[in-house]
Amino acid sequence: MKRFIHYDELARDSRFVRQTNLLATVLATLPDDVDKVVEAFWALDPMIGKSVKGTAAEPLYDAYGPAFALVALNEPLRADDPAVKTRLLMRMHGIFAGELQALEGAGRSLWDFPEAPWEFKMNMARQCWDEARHVQIYEKLLHHVGGKVGMFPETTFLFECACADDPAMRVAGVNRGLEGLACDVFRDMIRFADETEDEVMKQAIDYVLADELTHVRFGSEWVKEFTKDDPEYFKRTQEYQRQVDKQFSFGGSRSDRKDAAIPIARADRKEAGFTDEELDELAQLSGEGPSRKTMRAASKIMRERHRERQRKEREATA
Repeated sequence: MKRFIHYDELARDSRFVRQTNLLATVLATLPDDVDKVVEAFWALDPMIGKSVKGTAAEPLYDAYGPAFALVALNEPLRADDPAVKTRLLMRMHGIFAGELQALEGAGRSLWDFPEAPWEFKMNMARQCWDEARHVQIYEKLLHHVGGKVGMFPETTFLFECACADDPAMRVAGVNRGLEGLACDVFRDMIRFADETEDEVMKQAIDYVLADELTHVRFGSEWVKEFTKDDPEYFKRTQEYQRQVDKQFSFGGSRSDRKDAAIPIARADRKEAGFTDEELDELAQLSGEGPSRKTMRAASKIMRERHRERQRKEREATA
């Protein structure tokens, strides 16, 4: 079996629609500037429209244009949101796909590094077993909230960002970056389950979150083990993790800011081995993107442009 596969080589059946990773990548680089956000997302509009065609996201694109991606990422999930059903389905489907890629990431970590210590391989095998359960749990939760696999496009962004070709960087990206992001998202989902009094969702996600803490600890321990007695190697690994965390902040939507859609789960991360210094650095790093106010203003401009374009298209075909 091939080692170090490209993210395009991840196998999927006919239910899945693959979406480019550009959206999340671009969002992580944008300043807090309305015009820059509009410019970036409007340039991606043809790709966005094509990628959602035939999926459950197509009506959202018809209503908002490329701004629907900003609305989905930037706004907190609230029970009183008029679009809460669709946004919940999008998030649940995204988590399901993320768990699938986490399973693939752990499996690749087991296979890609044949010279790694036996204990490392056992930890990655344990993680594969956990992730396989998580895929099943989130598929059932997706059905629980009225969705199905393949109803929204999948991006391989998580696998692409986290799976480095170096063992220390791999666990920094997958276990501390991707699994750390999972801690934040799952804690927020438990908050939403409490708000909506959904005990099934709350219990299932709390169960998965307990595993994620173990996976983050695997990363914390193995980064130290792989880089011991080599400060420069450790420094490079830390820099790689900063890059991953920056991209996983989704332009500040996942951060410690008061307007964050997904707050950093500090207590969970500390239990999983993050230090206060690391959490403060993560907060600073992830909070540098566009504010929610900027995102809302950019979304409004793009929605108006989109509606004007639709009007002209209707007139042209009348």
